[in-house]
Amino acid sequence: MSETSTQNPVLAQASSQVRNLEAMVGRAVIGQRQVIREVIVALVAGGHVLVEGLPGLGKTLLVRSLSKAVGGNFSRVQFTPDLMPSDISGHAMFDMKSEEFRIRRGPVFCNFLLGDEINRAPAKTQSALLEAMQEEQVTIEGKPFRLEQPFLVMATQNPVEQEGTYPLPQAQLDRFLLNVYIDYPSEQEEGAMIRQVTANAVGNQLDVSTIEAVLTPAQVVEVQKAAAQIQVDEAILGYIVRIVRATRDWQGIETGAGPRAGIALLRCARAQALANGNYFVTPDDVKSIAPAVLRHRVKLSADLEIEGYRPDDVLKDLLANVEAPRQ
Repeated sequence: MSETSTQNPVLAQASSQVRNLEAMVGRAVIGQRQVIREVIVALVAGGHVLVEGLPGLGKTLLVRSLSKAVGGNFSRVQFTPDLMPSDISGHAMFDMKSEEFRIRRGPVFCNFLLGDEINRAPAKTQSALLEAMQEEQVTIEGKPFRLEQPFLVMATQNPVEQEGTYPLPQAQLDRFLLNVYIDYPSEQEEGAMIRQVTANAVGNQLDVSTIEAVLTPAQVVEVQKAAAQIQVDEAILGYIVRIVRATRDWQGIETGAGPRAGIALLRCARAQALANGNYFVTPDDVKSIAPAVLRHRVKLSADLEIEGYRPDDVLKDLLANVEAPRQ
């Protein structure tokens, strides 16, 4: 055990809890280790995740597994063009027995919310969810209601089907702490997944029976507080600033990341350090999580988009050229 962990048992315990959580979710979600890690980093950093991936890759299973592993409440909202803001936040309804209005709370009142295909709902409905993410409260009939902590939104969008969608504006994309890509599993992982899902099972119901609660919602909040105590050297802070500022004049990037990206990168680097068993942020903690923090905060030039480049292609080159502090 390192000297730092001996001196700070709170960080040592929090780090162990994060790794136990990651291992538990991995029981149900075969493969996708990086996706699991990035979603847990968002949870520890107190942010929200935008996931891009084709249907059937395990997004719902991931959120349900994470919810069960921390003993939290799970809700799922399927975004459609006719979805109203009140369908997410809730509304006031008249009770005939008491002859007075009472508040019916919507699905947003949970610990883990899966917003499936968020770009299929119009901007007004998208904003209802984004307000809850930003303010950690919703307003119903003029009365504010605080949301239970921890509160994690995992919104998804299909990167292929664009017909009948309402793309999120850049300002709203910036509200998501991370943008996670979920891709096809490897051949070995896909075989293991098919065996596990079909073993003694009728239909294709999501099986989270192997998941046990390793944390409580209150303990997650304590882990979030512990992550905020992770030390960040001035050299690391300068490294983060250089990365973010480099996106603003890098060849191939039309619009760079704003100051909020630097704040997000620091928060995520702390959570990544905790998950890696580090008690201070290292350059590798920053570099490994930077693509997920930045890919939705930069816009490539039209020429590169036409040629089929993705933000990760440019960010990989950028991160390789921004000088990291020497340890």
